[in-house]
Amino acid sequence: MKPKMEEGSEKTTLVFAYYVTGHGYGHATRVVEVVRNLIQAGHEVHVVTGAPEYVFTSEIESPRLFIRKVLLDCGAVQTDALTVDRLASLEKYVQTAVVPRASILATEAEWLKSVKADLVVSDVVPVACRAAADAEIRSICVTNFSWDFIYAEYIMEAGHHSRSIVWQIAEDYSHSEFLIRLPGYCPMPAFRDSVDVPLVVRRVHKGRTEVRKELGIGEDTKVLIYNFGGQPAGWKLEKDYLPDGWICLVCGASEGQVVARILQDTAFGKDHAPCKLSGSRRLRDAIVLGYQLQRVSGKDIAVPEWYTLAQNELGFHSSLPDDNNIRRSLSLEETEDFEILHGDHRGLSDTIGFLKSLAELHALGNQGSVDKHMSRESQAAAAMFNWEEEIIVSRAPGRLDVMGGIADYSGSLVLQMPIREACHVAIQRNQPGKQKLWKHAQARKHDKGQVSSSVLQIVSFGSELGNRAPTFDMDLSDLMDGGKPISYEKARQFFSQDPSQKWAAYVAGTILVLMTELGVQIVDGISILVFSGVPEGKGVSSSAAIEVATMSAMAASLGLDIAPRDLALLCQKACSFHISVENHIVGAPCGIMDQMASACGEEDKLLAMLCQPAEVLGHVEIPPHIRFWGIDSGIRHSVGGADYGSVRIGAFMGRKIIKSMATESLHSSALNGKVSRQVETMNIDEMIGHNVDLHEAEAELDYLCNLPPHRYEESYVHRLPEFLLGNDFVEKYLHHDDTVTVIDKAHSYAVRAPTRHPIYENFRVKAFKALLSSAPSDDQLTALGELMYQCHYSYSSCGLGSDGTDRLVELVQEMQHSKSSNSCGGGTLYGAKITGGGSGGTIQQKYRAATGFLPFLFEGSSPGAGKFGYLKIRFRSRPATSE
Repeated sequence: MKPKMEEGSEKTTLVFAYYVTGHGYGHATRVVEVVRNLIQAGHEVHVVTGAPEYVFTSEIESPRLFIRKVLLDCGAVQTDALTVDRLASLEKYVQTAVVPRASILATEAEWLKSVKADLVVSDVVPVACRAAADAEIRSICVTNFSWDFIYAEYIMEAGHHSRSIVWQIAEDYSHSEFLIRLPGYCPMPAFRDSVDVPLVVRRVHKGRTEVRKELGIGEDTKVLIYNFGGQPAGWKLEKDYLPDGWICLVCGASEGQVVARILQDTAFGKDHAPCKLSGSRRLRDAIVLGYQLQRVSGKDIAVPEWYTLAQNELGFHSSLPDDNNIRRSLSLEETEDFEILHGDHRGLSDTIGFLKSLAELHALGNQGSVDKHMSRESQAAAAMFNWEEEIIVSRAPGRLDVMGGIADYSGSLVLQMPIREACHVAIQRNQPGKQKLWKHAQARKHDKGQVSSSVLQIVSFGSELGNRAPTFDMDLSDLMDGGKPISYEKARQFFSQDPSQKWAAYVAGTILVLMTELGVQIVDGISILVFSGVPEGKGVSSSAAIEVATMSAMAASLGLDIAPRDLALLCQKACSFHISVENHIVGAPCGIMDQMASACGEEDKLLAMLCQPAEVLGHVEIPPHIRFWGIDSGIRHSVGGADYGSVRIGAFMGRKIIKSMATESLHSSALNGKVSRQVETMNIDEMIGHNVDLHEAEAELDYLCNLPPHRYEESYVHRLPEFLLGNDFVEKYLHHDDTVTVIDKAHSYAVRAPTRHPIYENFRVKAFKALLSSAPSDDQLTALGELMYQCHYSYSSCGLGSDGTDRLVELVQEMQHSKSSNSCGGGTLYGAKITGGGSGGTIQQKYRAATGFLPFLFEGSSPGAGKFGYLKIRFRSRPATSE
């Protein structure tokens, strides 16, 4: 849209409506410089803001500047310079922008028309973009953060009922034509099109020398400035925390006012956005990425899957090839860019995509300069590999829990299917002197005087989505203490120092396990690239896939031949008992089935494993008339959450109580035996002898699942407490005999439901496995479905269900029993549980119709890490070309 014409000629004086948030003075002061340049270019600017008027008028004296004091957003409510009151912030925003929303939109649209605005600019008031759309005026945002990202974290405290605030903000932003993105930006996917510009600050009134002279600061002194948005900090930074010769850091901006020029050009009709995508497309792919980024483990938060589709664009940007063109796009032996020295990509599209992404990084790494449009992950990855040397590539899939689930740590039989989505890891080992290091790692080695020491460097693609740092590095000597590997407890403390880098424990922890369990000595530097296509928090074992892929690649790089089962155990144990990278280093109370499924699984088969502790019974063929799907409910899953740990503790409490009851019954039986012999009562001795055998076995119960359901019902169910205070349990039983969880004495734990679940689940899984190999019939499918339903409701009774998963199961039940079930286009539905089963595509659409969310569908299978093996690749050197 171009500006209106005046008297037959193109309009040269433009009218800008500039909306500025009233939060702090930072936004207003940077807008001052943009507005100054627009006015100097002969244009008229109407500033709409809640910030004080003098911030603008003290800097700009012009009849073309108009200030309209209106508060349309509130930012964050702070109790001091560093503390945000999250609940108060959301409450104030509701009163400021949500309750009067209809009136605001009507008023702003009418006002924009009255001033004949040519372009609306927002920094960064959400409703301004929607009002501009209502007034049919183009709008642009200028910012380095957006309020949907900021408020997403606040909702963690306020509760999911407040999420509509974030949805609405992101939808308002989606009406913006594009984003002028300032340095230091956070993820802002509501704006799919963006233009990066230099830093924007107020005009300098005094020269550097004059300012330093007034402040009494020498020319050689380095200065660090903390800016708190106009608020008093209330504290001083002690000199002890600064390097010698430092007191502050001075920031500057470019000479030309780039933002003002872009705004002017846009108002005249020039396109600056790199691509043109509709607002609905931007909204579909991007609403509330902050919601995904800031979610806390264990919280019941529903996020539409169409929003998290942005994940792929935050990692590798190359698209995966079509399955029909796989063989043509990459031969089995080599490509134009590299040759495969060992292994086979097996025609897996995600592996081929990963190899092609490595080729792209190879090309970037050989450019000799950094592309400013590259992500931090790409820059770091391209700079850490010696592309002329060999690289090891491994692959490990996530898993779909078909049956067994949380009963694994109680010794149950489980049935697990490796899914199509997988994690890839690329590893390269180099001698310390040849390892390519990031600049800060080089500086650290130099400062320590350890020029020949080995360094571990890790890059994690997709870090923005996971709210974690994109890179991690450490001296490998930090994993040693007195010539021996550090303890797992020390490792956990080490990786917990920085929450944004705790994720690295999943990768670096595998190295420590190899050093501890196999006595591996590592003298080379290690560079690792991790890219996982297994969605996080969806209950498909994303963390296990990372562990297994890393362990597999590390083993291959070290020349270790480790069987898949042993590899999984290494990911899960240390010393002579179960302690895992995840359990003891990361701090999540997991069982063993996740790692075993990822390492030992086979395509289109269910891995049957008896978790006592990890006995693989074989692989169960999935009959051709049966299919399994996983449907994401949108509720984040975390095995590190408090609920999961509490249920596990409740199950171990139940086992300890049952063993104690059985021991007491043994004593009672011995006493009754003496009495029975005295009175010579018929058959009493025989009955007592039978009970003694049972009680002896139950007094030594090693796994809860070894207790048959009928014995549980006969002797224990009514004697177990529904709930038990941690302190009461500890006083009577001392310990629950679980090495990876700790009882909170002040917490009340459910006991009966968590104890009952694995006992019956083990029985259900055995029946399920037997039914899969029986003759195909409607009775077979109905029975399989019934077992899944029972599993789901038993799982939910432990307190681990959710509204989303319950709704999915209800939809399957409705379709199964409806008269039109056979016409759904995907076959008849027979059952569902917490991970889903039935006609996935149909339920996916029905779930969206019922909830408004389009869930992610897990469909298909792929080989485990053991079947995949590893690839050894080497890139071809390219002759230098001269221009």
